[in-house]
Amino acid sequence: MATPLTKTPLTKTPLTKQSRNRPSVLAGTARWIVLGVFAITMLIPMYTMVINAFKPQKEIIENPLLITPQSFTFDYLWAAITSSRFNVIAAYGVTLLFVVLVNLFCILLSAPVAYVIARGRSKWHLGLLLLFVTGLFIPGQVTLIPVVFVLRVLGLINTMPGFILFETAATLPVSIFLFSAYLRTVPRDIDEAASLDGAGPIRAFWTCVFPIMKPVIATMVVLNSIGVWNDFVSPQIILGPSSGIYTVTTGVYAAVGQFSTDYTQVFPTLLLAVLPALIFFIIMQRHIIGGLVAGATKG
Repeated sequence: MATPLTKTPLTKTPLTKQSRNRPSVLAGTARWIVLGVFAITMLIPMYTMVINAFKPQKEIIENPLLITPQSFTFDYLWAAITSSRFNVIAAYGVTLLFVVLVNLFCILLSAPVAYVIARGRSKWHLGLLLLFVTGLFIPGQVTLIPVVFVLRVLGLINTMPGFILFETAATLPVSIFLFSAYLRTVPRDIDEAASLDGAGPIRAFWTCVFPIMKPVIATMVVLNSIGVWNDFVSPQIILGPSSGIYTVTTGVYAAVGQFSTDYTQVFPTLLLAVLPALIFFIIMQRHIIGGLVAGATKG
């Protein structure tokens, strides 16, 4: 009599730890390669500008990517600082004034609006938010011509108040969007506790809710500051050369426009324009990440 065949259970061969970790290692390596390529692509122009700001014309043309101790000198940088064509100290002062005022007006206008939108429960509050968010999809250059006509009618063209109003309006959409997203994470218990103490909505916001917004405010200050500092088209058109008011970018354009082939003037002047914004961003970059993360998670 034949013995019945017995089925042997199929067993899966367990994956070794090395085989399980292989895809993650490959993905991590590929990620670092891509990031490295992007970093090199962006750092090469910065590296070229920095080293060529301390070299004579002949060395810049013959060896644009190299610098030697013999060719290194601060003379050209000092000449750019003391140049009569570009008063870098005055340009720093004017641009810094614009940065401070734009940030101040932006916070005073956008924070209360974002508070109303975040605390509102009706469809009108959502519609108001969408109205402001629509401004994110309109390029600023498209609005410059209508803005010039409006400012000319108001008598504010070629003036500092007109430029400040335009820059403030340009920062409102993204500011209101991020402020409202952050305020939705702030518990309503704070508002209720303030109202029980006799505080109205306005006082409750400025005394209780606004101090909690420090992370996202820091984020907006950094983004707005870099945007205003690096803006060239808006001050060039709204202020104009006839106003005699030069920001860092328009001052650089006026200084090197006639001497674009004299690299001993171009590179040091560009370095003076970029350096403050670069240092400011490096110091404040953690606030950008912290503010965006704080506004993107429920607290």
